Amino acid sequence: MSGVAARLLRPASQETYEKVFGMVYVGLMSNVLLAVSCAPLLLALVIVRDPFASWPFFVVLSGFCAPALAGVFGCFAALDERVVWRPFVTAYRRAFGRALAVWFAGAAVLVVLGLDAVVVSRTAWGPAVAPFFVTAAVLVVATVVAVILVAATATASDSGTARLRGLVWPCLCLVARRWYLAVANAAVLGLAVAAVLLQPVAGLLVACAPLLYVVFGNTRAIVAPLSER
Repeated sequence: MSGVAARLLRPASQETYEKVFGMVYVGLMSNVLLAVSCAPLLLALVIVRDPFASWPFFVVLSGFCAPALAGVFGCFAALDERVVWRPFVTAYRRAFGRALAVWFAGAAVLVVLGLDAVVVSRTAWGPAVAPFFVTAAVLVVATVVAVILVAATATASDSGTARLRGLVWPCLCLVARRWYLAVANAAVLGLAVAAVLLQPVAGLLVACAPLLYVVFGNTRAIVAPLSER
């Protein structure tokens, strides 16, 4: 027992400390770059008193989050390098067009689902179809995140050939196959959004990176078969 206790209480190696501090640094800087990239949206949330009354305006502004999310995924993919700026900018540029396209396509589908859900909820059979709207929304969110991850982490040789049309359907099928990870991603993303809305400073500078890293890990597990082709 004394030998086991001695090994447990033994100070960690310098390499371990470097890895821990490197992860913390990447997480904090990723939060800062995410906040800077989404600054127009954040500024509008501060200025507008009732965002829900101006939701079309905020749907358009939410497009800033798409390439920013790709940049954060690029930082996480290069976590071992302990650098932030270069992976963020590279992934941001590489996935910019496809990330925006799939983001607004997903936003349009979610808007249609939301409006339909409001109309159906006023009918007698509204509760019976509620699971359909929830399931469809989760699939859309998880598919959008999966496409952004694939576009952000594609190699230089694949980034030009992996067209958006060829990514959406495989990602949707993989998301449906591992639906439990998709549900987890939707829940974690909901926590991230709630953290930012309730405590903007703490949410952006502390909570976003670990929550998005969970989403990154789950989504990478979902789309793993694509890298094996």
